[in-house]
Amino acid sequence: MTKLRSLKSLLLAYQTSFLLLVIMTGAIGGLWAYFWQQTSHESVRLNALLFEAQQVRGDLYRQLKEFTRASVIGEPAALDEYWRRLYRIDQHFYSLQQYGKSPAERHAIKTMQKSYSLMQAEMNKLLASQMNDAMRARLLDPSYEQWMLGDFEHAYIKFTQLIARQRQALEQTLAYWTHLAPILIPAPILAALTLLLFSHRSFKRGFIKPMQAVLHGSQQISQGRLEYRIPVRGVAEVSLLARSINEMAHDLEASRDALVEKEKQAVLGSLVPVVAHNIRNPLACIRATAQVMDDVDDAEELHEARSEIIATVDRLERWIKSLLSYLHPLKPHKTKAALTNVVEGALAPIKPKLEAKNLKIVRIDWRQDKELYVDVDLLEQAIYGLINNAADASPPDTEINLIIASSQDEVALVIDDQGPGMPINPDPKGLAPVPSTKRLGTGLGIPFAVKVSQAHGGKIVFEQSPNGGTRVRLSLPVQAEVEA
Repeated sequence: MTKLRSLKSLLLAYQTSFLLLVIMTGAIGGLWAYFWQQTSHESVRLNALLFEAQQVRGDLYRQLKEFTRASVIGEPAALDEYWRRLYRIDQHFYSLQQYGKSPAERHAIKTMQKSYSLMQAEMNKLLASQMNDAMRARLLDPSYEQWMLGDFEHAYIKFTQLIARQRQALEQTLAYWTHLAPILIPAPILAALTLLLFSHRSFKRGFIKPMQAVLHGSQQISQGRLEYRIPVRGVAEVSLLARSINEMAHDLEASRDALVEKEKQAVLGSLVPVVAHNIRNPLACIRATAQVMDDVDDAEELHEARSEIIATVDRLERWIKSLLSYLHPLKPHKTKAALTNVVEGALAPIKPKLEAKNLKIVRIDWRQDKELYVDVDLLEQAIYGLINNAADASPPDTEINLIIASSQDEVALVIDDQGPGMPINPDPKGLAPVPSTKRLGTGLGIPFAVKVSQAHGGKIVFEQSPNGGTRVRLSLPVQAEVEA
């Protein structure tokens, strides 16, 4: 069996790839900046060498002119300028020695300095000697000046040629690396990006997608699909998590099946006595009436007995139908409707009973109504059962208040009657029918209404009415969408 990679090692590889990308990018940028800095520094140095050499040459020509004036004419100011030029030339040679780095540069600088030293010694010798007319004529001869500057000029030309060759080599190097830059710079970056993409793909394949599968599987299992199994893949931690959830789902599935079987037995155990009781009584009534019919000679009494049997059979049929409706799973088909319209639809079948008992329906705060997404038929049947119970419990010549109370999240229908109150407090979670005190009652009206309200995400609360009767509050949520 292949050993699974851990999440720690996967994260380490991903972080290392990212770190390598940062290092390579920074190194390329740093090396390129360093190259440009060194190139710029070298270019500045070569320019400084050439500048200082030009300053030496210029000051040397001026010094020679001042020497001629001081020797031939004997001007004290020219002699002072001669010595100042000497000091400045020494400073320029010192700068040249500081800027020079390569042996060739230093040798060329020494050659120029040596030529200047010989020339300077010759001029100092002439200044110290007594000038005659022949010597003055010689100094004024242009060929003498060329002879004096000949060695220095030769050294100066070699030095400038050396600097020119170095500058040309520097420019060629810069052009070469500039030409290679579009290739050298992207190559490491592309390599680092490739490494990063590969590590990202490994991280996605080893952790992200398996974790998404675990989340999806957890949602499926939490919705009751305990048979669903999460694929075991990815890093060791995620694989272990998926395997553990699968084992948990398998255990829950086995426990659920056993629990459902026990609940079925418990529900049947609680329903069987109720069903037996509600069937036995009508059957006993039918049997007694049928036995009496043998001794009845009067047609009116016979008709009354037949009517009693038919009414009893109809009662039994209604009870069985309500029982089947109560036990059958509800699947609401929701449409948009106003709660007051549903209540009006539920009131229509009760109108004869209301008129027979002279009961008045008082509608309160119906302007607070809101449109809801509900199954109109189911909700109408549930409200019919609640109002019918209120009508049966209300004494003649009384009122039944129907109140609409709304908030931002829900709309409620409150039913207040003036009856004696409910003999028991119904359990909204109970499965058994509520004991009925009515002659044709099945005891399933309230549980059916509770079941309908729960199917719509609402609830029913039973409490004592302020006027002494029973108050039933049916609350329904305000939903923004409906599943067609």
